[in-house]
Amino acid sequence: MSETTNLALPLMEAAQAQKHVTHNETLRCIDTLLQLAVLEREIGTPPGAPLDGQRWIVQATPSPTGAWAGHGNHIAAWQDGAWQFSVPRVGWVAYVVDENALVIWDGSAWSDVALAMTELQNLVRLGVGTTADATNPFSAKLNNALWVARTSAEGGDGDLRYKMSKESAAKTLSLLFQDNFSGRAEIGLTGDDDLHVKVSPDGSSWIEALTIDTATGRVSFPAIGGPRECLMADRTYYVRTDGDDANSGRANTAGGAFLTIQKAIDTVASLDLGVRQATIQLANGVHTGALTLRPYLGGVPPIIRGNATTPANTRIDAATTTITNDGGGLWIVRDVKITGSSHGLYIASGGTIKFANIDFGACGSSHAYVDAGGILTAIGSYAVSGNAARHVTVVNGVAAINGVTITYSNSPAFSLQNLYAGGAGLVNIISVTFTNGGTVTGTRYRAENNGAIFTNGGSASYLPGSVAGTTSAGGVYA
Repeated sequence: MSETTNLALPLMEAAQAQKHVTHNETLRCIDTLLQLAVLEREIGTPPGAPLDGQRWIVQATPSPTGAWAGHGNHIAAWQDGAWQFSVPRVGWVAYVVDENALVIWDGSAWSDVALAMTELQNLVRLGVGTTADATNPFSAKLNNALWVARTSAEGGDGDLRYKMSKESAAKTLSLLFQDNFSGRAEIGLTGDDDLHVKVSPDGSSWIEALTIDTATGRVSFPAIGGPRECLMADRTYYVRTDGDDANSGRANTAGGAFLTIQKAIDTVASLDLGVRQATIQLANGVHTGALTLRPYLGGVPPIIRGNATTPANTRIDAATTTITNDGGGLWIVRDVKITGSSHGLYIASGGTIKFANIDFGACGSSHAYVDAGGILTAIGSYAVSGNAARHVTVVNGVAAINGVTITYSNSPAFSLQNLYAGGAGLVNIISVTFTNGGTVTGTRYRAENNGAIFTNGGSASYLPGSVAGTTSAGGVYA
């Protein structure tokens, strides 16, 4: 009897008697194989009371028994009180009810369709445990995920790298961690090629906690301003009247130097000066604006310096106090001319200024005012060329001006005193040479309220001035 090619359905012959038998047999085969769903597989003994139309896949090993003997891997269907067997062809697919699985005949065995698949290409969407959508074309809803490296024995190399790539530096490539779909943390290349770690309390405002510079590998903590760059070599920052605070400050050119001294001070204060020194080099000209010296990390004091040959060519001037060190640690200032509407130098709260080769020009108050634990130390000779209420005022602080030469010019006048010590302040001014001191006008000194001016035996006329000094209320001049 002839059969169809794929399903082996019996065909009726020409002039065949009882054609209905062949026709019915064909329908039974169609009923068995179309929309093929079997109750079980891997079963080798016929069930005891099968229902009409029920189907099974007969196991191959161990060998089936009874009416199924010799029919391993066949489709066994109970039809009209008898077993009908169909030999599978490559590509037949069956649904196994008790396993909720699709199986496929590969020519030698029935295999799970899911296991038999080796490639899924160009899927538009994929949802695992959930429904993917246009915004999230790959979506998974699960409690655990495992990625395992393919070993060398399996044909791999034992490594596992999770690779992601963005279109360009300005794009974002990140891992976003959410709480009930509201962002709380993000790690990745967000807007550039540096590595950023951000956190958010509400999903809208973000705080950048950590950044790693892709060019240098330097780690910074933007939220707290650290860590500081540790200088591994001495460094000079340049300030010019034609500079720009948007520059790096590292080149002595209009396109490289800072415009303001304060920008340079703030930059230096952000460094770690544990082993190397930072110098702020001022170009000739008038640099305006009040300056605040900042605390810094490390034990090597930074230097602000101007023109060593002619300090007056590099002038710092302000409408208020010109340079303030209120707890900013030790700074060195030298080779500049200082003028201003109030104090030239103000040192307090444990701040220290060491100075040399300064030209103190006209100041509205003191050339230098030391207050509340501040320390002023001359480490080199200097000049006084302008008027002031006082040259040095010390209140509950210390000024040490020893073994240097002070050169006066332009006949400076002090409207109060040359030197003042009060409120337990101390001025040490020992072994000083005063050049042109006879041109100075004003009271030589005043010590009061337990303040002391110590000259190591200098006479009452040791200090320059045109009026004798005075002491009162426990003040000492010696």
